[in-house]
Amino acid sequence: MKVEKKIKIVKTIKIDADKCNGCRACEMICSAFHATPRYSSINPARARIHVVRDPLRDLYVPVYAGEYTAAECAGRDRYVINGKEYDECTFCRASCPSRDWFKEPDSGLPLKCDMCESDPPQEQPLCVQWCITDALVYEEREEEVEEEVAEDEVETGLEALVHKHGLQKVLDTMARLNRKE
Repeated sequence: MKVEKKIKIVKTIKIDADKCNGCRACEMICSAFHATPRYSSINPARARIHVVRDPLRDLYVPVYAGEYTAAECAGRDRYVINGKEYDECTFCRASCPSRDWFKEPDSGLPLKCDMCESDPPQEQPLCVQWCITDALVYEEREEEVEEEVAEDEVETGLEALVHKHGLQKVLDTMARLNRKE
C-alpha cells in the first residue's frame, strides 16, 4: 500500500458558552432540518445539538453530536469554570449508553452532526446561522493527513507481471494484443 499526504478540510463549530442565552433556536432549526420530510416538524429529541440548561445558575452550554461510543466513560469529574460548576457529561459530544442525548427517539440509533451538508449545500450549519448571540461559530481548517491509497487491481496485476516476466515482455504482449483489436 502506498501512503499519500493529503489536505483534509476539518469542519467544526466553536462554542462560546458565555454567549449562549438558552433560547434553543439551534435545537429547533436542527430538528426541523432533519425531519422527514424536511421542515415538516420540530422535535428537539431529533436534533444533533442540545443545550444543557440550568436557568437558576444561568448555565447554558450548547453541545453538538459527535461519534457514537459503545462504552460509558469511567470518570464523573466536576469542573468549576468562572464560578459555574460542570460535570464531564456537559461537554461530552458522544452518543453513549449512559444518557439519551443524540439518539433517534423512535429507533434508538445514534445521531451525529452532519454540519447540515445537503443538496443544495449550506454555507454554514443552520444552528450557526440561527444563533442570534453568536455563541456558535462555524470554522474550517486544513489538516494534513496520511492516507493509504489502495492500488487498482489492474495496476497490481501489471506490477506482478512485470516483476515475473520483465517490462519489455509485458509491453510486447500489450502491443500484440492491441493490434488484434
